[in-house]
Amino acid sequence: MEARPVRLSRCVMTEIVIPNDLNGLGNLLGGRLLHWMDLCAAISAQRHTNRVCVTAAVDFVEFRSPIRQGEIVVLESQVNRAFRTSMEIEVNVWAEDPRTQSRRFCNRAFYTFVAVDEEGRPVPVPPVHPETPEEQERYEQAARRRELRLLLSGRLPAEKARRLQASLAELAASASESPETNS
Repeated sequence: MEARPVRLSRCVMTEIVIPNDLNGLGNLLGGRLLHWMDLCAAISAQRHTNRVCVTAAVDFVEFRSPIRQGEIVVLESQVNRAFRTSMEIEVNVWAEDPRTQSRRFCNRAFYTFVAVDEEGRPVPVPPVHPETPEEQERYEQAARRRELRLLLSGRLPAEKARRLQASLAELAASASESPETNS
């Protein structure tokens, strides 16, 4: 199966926050935002695979800033890495003030999607071909996040989490070299 570049999976969606989308504090409901993020991620997954894809997991959801009524929500997604039948899709969210057109970063999440056939069975997906240094870094990070997901779910023994072990060793080495830890 031929590798596909990240750019072919990119999706940009926009929504405007209306009163029906708000919680009691006047902010966009978290569930509504997660729904929009899931749709954006699904489009990226389907663009990458040319197949129907289903949500398997949502990880590392960060709600950094509330989104208010009247703001425009800009969602951007792309496939970071493909595995055998699954893919990690990163979704980033900004709120845009329609009067000033200023944007602020609000949310991020990592979705796992699985491509399925007509009977709903998982099928292999094309690999990802990162073309830029940023895409390559996201590609590498996706492998570590996958190991962490599998480790936390009990589907990967700790001794087989090699990427995580290497990352932890690097962190420990840099912490021991830090001036704050040597005082």
